[in-house]
Amino acid sequence: MASRIRVGIAGTGSYVPERIVPNSYFEQFVDTSDEWIVQRTGIKERRFAAVDQASSDLAVEAGRKALQSSGVRPEDLDLVIVATLTPDYLLPSTACLVQDRLGAVNAGAFDMNGACTGFLTALHTSEAFIASGRARRVLVIGAEKLSNFVNFQDRSSCIIFGDAAGAAVLTPLDECGQGEILKTTLGADGKGYDFIYIPAGGSRRPASAETVANREHFMRMRGRDVFRFAVTYMGEMVRKMIEGHDPSEVTLVVPHQVNKRIIEAALERIEIPPERVMINIEKYGNSSAATVPLALDEALKAGRVEKGKLVVLVAFGAGLTWGGTLLRW
Repeated sequence: MASRIRVGIAGTGSYVPERIVPNSYFEQFVDTSDEWIVQRTGIKERRFAAVDQASSDLAVEAGRKALQSSGVRPEDLDLVIVATLTPDYLLPSTACLVQDRLGAVNAGAFDMNGACTGFLTALHTSEAFIASGRARRVLVIGAEKLSNFVNFQDRSSCIIFGDAAGAAVLTPLDECGQGEILKTTLGADGKGYDFIYIPAGGSRRPASAETVANREHFMRMRGRDVFRFAVTYMGEMVRKMIEGHDPSEVTLVVPHQVNKRIIEAALERIEIPPERVMINIEKYGNSSAATVPLALDEALKAGRVEKGKLVVLVAFGAGLTWGGTLLRW
């Protein structure tokens, strides 16, 4: 068996739609206020895509920026993976649309649905392709247009979600010289499938007049259960990723932007000071598979990642699913 190829992140990119939606927007639909939303979630605003924008449009913009950052040409990509729970169509995959528009003529393409853990699931899959020698350059994108799937009659969930995309280009470490993937982990517990889910639209409950009338094509969330699950697994994932390393080596933790209270509660359990945690939920809300790559890209652009130090990526979401990644930048 050939030795494992070390894999790094050659470049990142992100895209958010132009439309900024402040908390006051929701006052016309539900009993809420800016103060209530900020206090319970940490969110001040989020982005909503235009009516004629789909997840693939967001993904293409983020993908282009990641390619520019990495110096990799579209035609040199071997694979394009899009993590999304809001695909343009049930078929074909959103990744095929992105592959075509980017001009990645030599790449295979497929989607992955790990919900909020989607980007890490796709990242780990890409790393495995390159580490085994089955691919050399892979574009990974997390993209969501969640504004089409929120129930604007549900105060507890409609205020949380936004639209965005984030991307990364993976190559062998000897080619990019940065962002080495040291450790990865994924987990799942399907018993909690209904903590966050969309009841209809799949093969179990196909679309019908009844499902539409009952608003079963929008997300439903058991908020308290999600809070307990997220607080527990975020702390555990960070601890697992840095096991065997001095916590002082960690330059940044990039968590899934689920809720500022959840992030703060989870980080109280570990030895990472708040200034070494990337939080941007106040600007973008929860964009599911896009939150981690968006936050990582912003952190890199802001100079918050120190060369040679460790970076921890953690995510958790519907499924239930969770995952962690340890990088040395």
